Amino acid sequence: MYSQKFINILPTDMVKKLSCVVMLIFLVLTGQVAKAQDPIFSQFYANPLYLNPALAGSVICPRLSFNYRNQWPAIAGTYVTYNASYDQYWDKISGGVGFLAMSDRAGEGALTTNTFSGIYSYRLVINRKLSLNAGFQASYFQRRIDWDKLTFPDMIDPKYGFVNNTMEKQPPKLSIGFADFSSGLLLSHSESFFAGVAVHHLTQPNEGFYSDISSKLNMKLTVHAGGIIDLRRRSRGNRSLEDPTLSPNILYQQQQHFQQLNYGVYFNRYPFVGGLWFRQNFNNPDAFILLAGFEQPSFKLGYSYDLTVSKLTNITGGAHEVSFSWLFPCPIKKKKVRAINCPSF
Repeated sequence: MYSQKFINILPTDMVKKLSCVVMLIFLVLTGQVAKAQDPIFSQFYANPLYLNPALAGSVICPRLSFNYRNQWPAIAGTYVTYNASYDQYWDKISGGVGFLAMSDRAGEGALTTNTFSGIYSYRLVINRKLSLNAGFQASYFQRRIDWDKLTFPDMIDPKYGFVNNTMEKQPPKLSIGFADFSSGLLLSHSESFFAGVAVHHLTQPNEGFYSDISSKLNMKLTVHAGGIIDLRRRSRGNRSLEDPTLSPNILYQQQQHFQQLNYGVYFNRYPFVGGLWFRQNFNNPDAFILLAGFEQPSFKLGYSYDLTVSKLTNITGGAHEVSFSWLFPCPIKKKKVRAINCPSF
């Protein structure tokens, strides 16, 4: 560990670069020290297939979604994640199908992870108000290291900066690929309550770049639940987009030793949606999440900002997240299937 005196003589941009480098060394190369964790999204329901494969086809009509997240933007090149997905319900197979593609870049592209997934979600209608979805997801991961973008502590000269050659051993492969499988369940009661559980990385595949070091992708558990409360008496039998609602929600995630708890509420007053969340683990607070959304029958657009309240303070720049979803007209269905009323964001 470098002394504070040594750090003080380095330029500010070099200190930021060094911080990113040290993180990457531990997360990417030394699987025995730290295990990788999945990217997180603050707008959970704006990225439904990533949250829970059982949500594929949940709105019945064809849906195309895009998500962008920039975490810690004040530190150049940290974590930028792009996500795109498509899903819809098919009568012939009694369930929904979906496709998901995600690209996660860390350290200005020093580590890039691309994921491609296919999803099937079977719907069991228990009665007029109660239904159960079971989702199954098959994914392929492709991870790549740009070795030329990595810098290591032994490359630093106290006076001239990153000028020395490193003694670190380059891995035999700079790109790896592996298959992965996930599943989920979602219980929906009429238009008022829903609860789900998802387990990602069931096979815990090896994601290490060194053949002599085992670095498994740890299983991730997600539990989420919420309800929708009408703020005025409905003029019609079914709830419409224009009806004002309040939706309290909670989400819990665990991946190896990492735990995360999110709780908050959405307020819907057509065409606007607002949200306030708080994220923490069981020992420390992390961030307030502020959401503003605009919703129409055919599309929705959302922006959220993570206001850091942990010891990192907000010098990292928090996190910016943007989501966009497009709903296409429903094909003609032989039977009426009820959409699951999860929040929009």
